[in-house]
Amino acid sequence: MRYKHFKNADVDVSSLAIGTWAIGGARYGEVNEKDSVDAIHYMIDNGVNLIDTAPAYNCGISEEIVGRALKGGYREKVFISTKFGIGDGMDKAGVIPRDASREACFKECEDSLRRLDVDYIDFYFVHWPDANTPIAETMDAMLELKKQGKIRYIGVSNFDKPLIEECLKTTMIDAFQPPYSMVNESEKELMKWCNDKGIASFSYGSLGSGILTGAIRSIPNWDPLDFRFTFYDFYKEPKFSKCMELLKTLDKISANNGHPLSQIALNWSTQKDYVGTALCGVRNVKEATENCNAFDWTLTEEEIKIIDDKLKELNI
Repeated sequence: MRYKHFKNADVDVSSLAIGTWAIGGARYGEVNEKDSVDAIHYMIDNGVNLIDTAPAYNCGISEEIVGRALKGGYREKVFISTKFGIGDGMDKAGVIPRDASREACFKECEDSLRRLDVDYIDFYFVHWPDANTPIAETMDAMLELKKQGKIRYIGVSNFDKPLIEECLKTTMIDAFQPPYSMVNESEKELMKWCNDKGIASFSYGSLGSGILTGAIRSIPNWDPLDFRFTFYDFYKEPKFSKCMELLKTLDKISANNGHPLSQIALNWSTQKDYVGTALCGVRNVKEATENCNAFDWTLTEEEIKIIDDKLKELNI
């Protein structure tokens, strides 16, 4: 496993992190808890030292599974990252509420500590911006939690540059969580800016919600409400066809170097200086093994150029 130093937090974190959106089970296909826990244990045993979750991942179920998985000495081996600001997900009307108020910050932190069954959270993120709450109020609340020892590092997720700059007027930001992968470089410039400020980027969607594994070559017949349809656009035209063209290039590289597409995608993204760690969801030990093995080797400069040239051509 490779590690990167997070400047503001002053910690070394594995280039691969465990993402847990899928293991919550809601609208993300079938999931088996034992398989998920086994996968988490495998990744930690093989050097991964960050696990990311959130209350919104199926009404806190993901946090509860993570809490159970970290029993037996595993808690001491990892940094836990979780979030607040959208409660436990959608309300009855199907709307995702946003509340990053002081009250919500304190309440959600206590709820997460209870579900995770831990005394403190390492990285605590505002999940999404809340236009109705002054950002200074949110940051002040997080600073108070930090002083109380309930959280160690402050992070923001899905924020734009002006809002992060507002945060920095109140406190140092340790981490930023944006989407980033071969098929989504929309936040690249912001990630570079954050890196210059010592803010580590936890990139999510590192495998494009599975499309970069190469396992899916036609638009799937999933439930229309599956998050892979509703949250991402990789499985919709015109982006789907462009992704398939990219896979043809990755197939050739894979045939030449012997590494599966998922490893190529993870290797590519984590070689970027501005990517602190790549969050990657796993459901079983097979997937965990394949992802961990992405860090036993390195793409050549020529291979990276081939990929970058194709991405520029496709403009995904």
